[in-house]
Amino acid sequence: MLHPVHRRDFLQCVTLTAGAAMTGVFSTGCRTVPGPTNRAPAPRRFFFTSQGKTAILGSDGAGLRYFNFAVAGQATWQPGPFLSDGHRVIFLSMEPRRDGPGRPFEEFYTQTPTHLWIYDLEQDTLQEIANKERLAVFYTPALRVSDSRILVQVVRNKVGQIFSMNLDGTDAREFTRAGEGLPYGLSLSPDGQRVAFHLASPQGYQVWTSDADGSQRIKVAAHPDHLYFGTSWSPDGQWILYQDCHFRNDPGHEGADICIGRADGSEHRVLTEGQSHWFAATYGNPQNRGSGSNMAAWTQDGQILYSRKLPGSKVAWEYQVNRPDTDHFNRDFKPELAHGGTEICRLNPHNGAVIPLTRNDPSVWDFRMSESPDGKEIVFCRADTGDVPSIWIMDRNGRNPRRLTRGLGGKGADHPRWLPIG
Repeated sequence: MLHPVHRRDFLQCVTLTAGAAMTGVFSTGCRTVPGPTNRAPAPRRFFFTSQGKTAILGSDGAGLRYFNFAVAGQATWQPGPFLSDGHRVIFLSMEPRRDGPGRPFEEFYTQTPTHLWIYDLEQDTLQEIANKERLAVFYTPALRVSDSRILVQVVRNKVGQIFSMNLDGTDAREFTRAGEGLPYGLSLSPDGQRVAFHLASPQGYQVWTSDADGSQRIKVAAHPDHLYFGTSWSPDGQWILYQDCHFRNDPGHEGADICIGRADGSEHRVLTEGQSHWFAATYGNPQNRGSGSNMAAWTQDGQILYSRKLPGSKVAWEYQVNRPDTDHFNRDFKPELAHGGTEICRLNPHNGAVIPLTRNDPSVWDFRMSESPDGKEIVFCRADTGDVPSIWIMDRNGRNPRRLTRGLGGKGADHPRWLPIG
């Protein structure tokens, strides 16, 4: 039986954009925290999360802001990518858990009501979308396929599927079919014509492509012993990037190999060996812990950034195989058994050449890396063994690494995501 992949992560890995104003405008009450200087935020900026809050920060350390959305009854907020105008972004909010602790993750999580919003950075306004003709209490944004249609994951009776709908939620149409598997990890091709996604089906985790309406499906990668997870298109639109975890030998999903496949299904390549990519990133201490799928990422010039484990590395949080999962974490803190770490590497998908960008002595855990839209900088997370992560930045060649923030109260910062430039 397949162990469920961290669904908390697909919310963090949303690749949604959309565009249209809706009704119901709120002031968010953004709180500005002074940076090292008083100058305007740098052109290169990113979102990150800390202690359940979303913040924005410049790559020079300036312009730090935490968002305090003035909407009652919402426990968490998570940002997605921007609309085409560059200053509006989709947010997902979730109401508090209804049943209290103790029940398995799959029994409570998708029963919790969610909401979708458009937030305008320039106007500081929040507008709810996808609130008409609701199909279920649990909606999560999956992808924008045009400025008038979005793909939304809808879960009904614990069964998830993707629907295409107008931004206000009307005219919902099936993109995937109920019961065929849980679809997520969606991405849109550079020309906007095709969608890539993985499908968590009874036959395994499979990678597919389709037209924007779900038709003309093509299988890219599938095998019952392999968990193919996450998708992103190469800048030239010729390849799909995804992870391959040998889950039967690794129920905690600690490692994976980096793969690419042709969008037409004609070719599948495994670019690494030995499950060397750190896939299920776990960090922190019993007071402040966290996790989330650590995804490889394309660079602007068509190479790949990934988080390579040092030989024999072991994390401080040990996965518990035979214990019921009530928190979608299911790990015990054993720092005395931990050793090693990871380094961020640049991988050439054409010749297999690997260039390490970070090297640390003593070793640390570097992860969640991505290149800025102009290709000049790389943002990433770094955590010592048994400690919370910080947000770091470095030049694209790995030089000049510097820490930007440890998050609210120094309790950790995670999930950096670049904003558009311009």
